[in-house]
Amino acid sequence: MSVDRAVFPEDFWWGTATAAYQIEGAAAEGGRGLSIWDTFSHTPGKTHNGDTGDTAVDHYHRVGSDVKLMTALGTNAYRFSISWSRLLPEGTGRINETGVAFYRDLCERLVEAGIAPMATLYHWDLPQALQDRGGWLDADSPNWFAEYATVAKERLGDLITTWATLNEPWCSAFLGHSAGVHAPGGADPGEGFIAAHHLVVAHHRAIAAMRATAHRREDLLGIVLNLIPAWPASASSADAAAADAADAVQNRLFADAAFHGRYPDEVLSCHARYGVDARIDLADLAEARTDLDYLGVNYYNINRFEHVPGEAAPRPWPAAEEARLADPPGTLTEMGWGVEPAGLLWMLERVVREYPAVPIYICENGAAYVDVPNDKGEVIDPERIEYFTGHLAAVAQAIERGVDVRGYFAWSLLDNFEWAFGYDKRFGLVYVDRDSMERTVKASGRWYRDFIAGK
Repeated sequence: MSVDRAVFPEDFWWGTATAAYQIEGAAAEGGRGLSIWDTFSHTPGKTHNGDTGDTAVDHYHRVGSDVKLMTALGTNAYRFSISWSRLLPEGTGRINETGVAFYRDLCERLVEAGIAPMATLYHWDLPQALQDRGGWLDADSPNWFAEYATVAKERLGDLITTWATLNEPWCSAFLGHSAGVHAPGGADPGEGFIAAHHLVVAHHRAIAAMRATAHRREDLLGIVLNLIPAWPASASSADAAAADAADAVQNRLFADAAFHGRYPDEVLSCHARYGVDARIDLADLAEARTDLDYLGVNYYNINRFEHVPGEAAPRPWPAAEEARLADPPGTLTEMGWGVEPAGLLWMLERVVREYPAVPIYICENGAAYVDVPNDKGEVIDPERIEYFTGHLAAVAQAIERGVDVRGYFAWSLLDNFEWAFGYDKRFGLVYVDRDSMERTVKASGRWYRDFIAGK
């Protein structure tokens, strides 16, 4: 498969993406407070091999060399997340000036290198101090987040013009509160919907707060959603219904809330079923609703659902009664996900068809494979090159069909702490040796560099 580089606009953002807890390390340094991922990863049995982000890939101490890596890859944008507990160790109140200085140093290096910083405020690492106060189940959590967003904008807004409030709130809500596989480890279907509500209200309140804080004309404020196509496993109407129910929780809940300030009927039915409507106020969402400047889309795979009589709803998709996630077809990545670029094109066109027109950034796209250095120390990863080629071809096709895609961020810059999978899954364009922390650009990284350069 080939992809035409000339399809992409001259001012297109070519970037890589990371997240604070996955790369920074220095968990107990620089005045940082604990996050829920510190607590979760240190709980026996929660992560692969008991891995934690205490050291991660030591980005905190290697900012300069890591920015040079981005320059060597030829990228002109970098999406990273800010650690809430590094900026506000107790979640609210006291500002950690050492944390502010760390992010200012990162952004100053990026700007000097001609790399645009794109900051995500929340990539799943809620301060533990706020979890102790109820976390995302507490009705005051949107106000905590708005305070944090204001501090970030005040202290870093002269260096950052493009901000995302939340990364993949479906994961925070349902993997973290209904499925128990992400921090904080809750396993109650109703609590997933409560957390989801407070997350999307928090998004809107943060946007409003940031627009009131040293706002400039060039500032872009948005949200990043992992919009995963939920397709039926067969042509049966029962499978179609199962897929629609999963889609309501995975995609439409968050897109409808972000764009329209309301929920799909299927989600409201779940609120009633799980007693959620007695614990949240829908008026909060409607009243808080603000416009987006852009939408971030993360895409990795397609989920297919089949109807199975008597089957309990899959824990991450509580609306999908009598549904089961079917095995994907064809070639799989190390995550067990299918390699299906067609789903990215399908989802981009769906967003344009069903929601108000805003610029779109592909904020994450990538694949985990087994990466082993050869006897020359090189990491040759043709499967990842093929993955990127196919998905960039899908983006190019979307642009040719009129979808306003402004940027693409490969996940990830570095091999990193992959949440509950620990260090077992490698997504990076750059290989990281777990013992020495030495960085080696993989063949896919060199391919990405050459593609960006039009070679």
